[in-house]
Amino acid sequence: MKLRRFLWLVVAVPVVALGGLVGLGWSAFPPDNPAPRLAVPRTPGDGGLRLPFPTLAARSDPGLPKRAALGRLLFFDPILSGANDMSCATCHHPDLGLSDGRGQSMGKGGRGLGPERTGGAVVKRGAPTLWNAAFNHRQFWDGRASDLVDQARFPITSPVEMDQKPEELVQELKAVPEYVRLFDEAFGGPTDTAVTFENTTRAIAAFERTLVSDASPFDRYRMGDPTALTPAARRGLTLFRSLKTRCFECHGFPTLANPDFKVIGVPDLPGQEKDLGRAEAGGGAAYERAFKVPTLRNVALTAPYMHNGRYKTLEEVLAFYAKGGGKGEGLELKNLDDKIRVFSLSTAEQQDLIAFLKSLSDETRLPEIPDRVPSGLPVVAHLRGPERAARAPAVLPVEPARERVPRTITVRAGASIQAAVDQARPGDTIEVEPGTYPESVLVDVDRITLRGLVRDGQRAILDGEGERTDAVIASGHGFTIEGLGLRNYTSNGITVHGATGVVFRDLVVDNTGLYGVYPVECRDVRVEHVVVTGARDAAIYVGQSRDIVVRDNEVHDNVTGIEIENSVNALVEGNHAHGNTGGILVFLLPNNPSKVGSDTRVVNNRVIANNHPNFGDPTSIVSRVPTGTGIFIMAADRTEVTGNEVRGNDSLGIAVVGLTTVLPPGTSFDVGIIPEGSWIHDNTLAGNGGSAAPAVKALSGRGVDLLWDGSGWDNAWRQPGATTFPPLLPARTWPDVLRRAWSRVVSYLAEKAG
Repeated sequence: MKLRRFLWLVVAVPVVALGGLVGLGWSAFPPDNPAPRLAVPRTPGDGGLRLPFPTLAARSDPGLPKRAALGRLLFFDPILSGANDMSCATCHHPDLGLSDGRGQSMGKGGRGLGPERTGGAVVKRGAPTLWNAAFNHRQFWDGRASDLVDQARFPITSPVEMDQKPEELVQELKAVPEYVRLFDEAFGGPTDTAVTFENTTRAIAAFERTLVSDASPFDRYRMGDPTALTPAARRGLTLFRSLKTRCFECHGFPTLANPDFKVIGVPDLPGQEKDLGRAEAGGGAAYERAFKVPTLRNVALTAPYMHNGRYKTLEEVLAFYAKGGGKGEGLELKNLDDKIRVFSLSTAEQQDLIAFLKSLSDETRLPEIPDRVPSGLPVVAHLRGPERAARAPAVLPVEPARERVPRTITVRAGASIQAAVDQARPGDTIEVEPGTYPESVLVDVDRITLRGLVRDGQRAILDGEGERTDAVIASGHGFTIEGLGLRNYTSNGITVHGATGVVFRDLVVDNTGLYGVYPVECRDVRVEHVVVTGARDAAIYVGQSRDIVVRDNEVHDNVTGIEIENSVNALVEGNHAHGNTGGILVFLLPNNPSKVGSDTRVVNNRVIANNHPNFGDPTSIVSRVPTGTGIFIMAADRTEVTGNEVRGNDSLGIAVVGLTTVLPPGTSFDVGIIPEGSWIHDNTLAGNGGSAAPAVKALSGRGVDLLWDGSGWDNAWRQPGATTFPPLLPARTWPDVLRRAWSRVVSYLAEKAG
């Protein structure tokens, strides 16, 4: 009897265990793919700064001037309000930057205009400018409206703003014969049937789509006129695009806005109820205190600033950002955007940045206030507005380049590289003789080669002298930089933004701040034979880009050696990463323009003894990379790692993890958080995990060659003899049901360990 009972147990326990595994693995995982968006240039041939404006938002009415003309009259007509005493122009006044000069707008019952308006209901937030509002992906500070048509109904019907009932407004409009005629002409149909609330909002939206600002001094500069910006504004543009301030990463060209909602931590006003921003309009808890990134066009005309007018001047705004946003104001913020970091600005740098921001002013299409409106009600009066820019001539499209023979411009020691760049035309080569060049260089012309000549082992050296922010900032397509040395910059070595066909070759980069080379939002990128040391973030960073080759480079004594972030189709091959905190990173991170990261191959690299203490900014994501990391895959999909020599990394050889393992609870995720389809095979692993960092020990108990947190059931390994966590890693030969079950088990254990 006892023998029979024992035999039953021998059979039953594995069957029950197998049944449990089958049960765990039977159901599929939910999809891990938010709607992808990869922001890269869509028109090769235009320089990065010359990217065209995006297509107008949904429900646009192009080519219908009658609707826009009707919308202009409605915009200025107090008939839209319940008491017939305020119009759209009350809060979006042409003389106040199409805003109202107030931190919090004042609606129903108010008297007067602009900052002097009194006695009315105070609105929770300020009125954002209508300049270029047509290009917004969503409307309002919290994104509650999908487009301008949807937006127009909110203030008209709000009880604290215009307090009008749609049906009463329609009856009032129908009582005005001129409006009946204008609606019929604009929308058609039998007499007076076109007068509807929907058509009222459509007409206003058609008018607002004419409020485009695109002819500023900056626009003339970006279209090829290097004299359009003052020296101060040009220095400010350099700062704006530098990784010291990182302004351009949220206020992207050409709109100087962003489709995302960001947490920067603007404090609430004294006595104001906590404003949760996007979280109150469908964003959920992850978007608490997130607000729209507004356009900076005509920003000099739209004070005070931020959603509640907390800051009265541009100087105050820059000081807020320099302190690290809301954290510098003492707020505890789980979701503070990772681009918001402490930096220092001298008085001269602050004024240069403001000079650039003022160069964004353009009121060429400023609407005229009508002398009268069809209702006969009084229209808003003109005001003495903020500092205004002279109306600029229209920016003409760049003419196609005429046939010309490319030339070579030589820069002698002691001369200016920037002066040569300003003379260059598409197709030219600038050759720089050996010597030291203490300057920063802007390259915004297509098809430029910037080549340092090497003679008797001596190079041309760009030297920041520990004071300048960036060595080179470029946006032109077909840009090649080679043969130069770069040293002693405070923010970055070489930034290339929004370009196609970018080559970094044969460069020696040391102590240039956060990054050595930094192509972002680019296509067709090659980084070859580059040596980078001393980067406080990544020596070679390629972000939000696609079609990338990073080959035969040496990176050492940086926080991380090579980072491929939110990018598609990258080959990382033949590099030597040693002596960094982490060797090679393939990441997909939230809150970036690109929402996808996939199809990277990490092949035949030497990733040796990356055990440098982490000296990254404590507020940055890279500060979370454990000392002693070889290759680190986080949330990126379909990453293949093969043929690499990975040895002597004290914490781990190769890790595959999801975002929730590394980022703190409460982080908002607008990307897929799970690494899917990774294939780790046939690497040489030795001596990894000998002295693991605490974060690795907390998860796996010890250092290992291969680490997985259970994220992504279809990841697979073929690495016999490796030390691993968990002790068993899925192979491609495992049945799917078993791989799903094991993923759930490991994820559960990793979550408990964390």
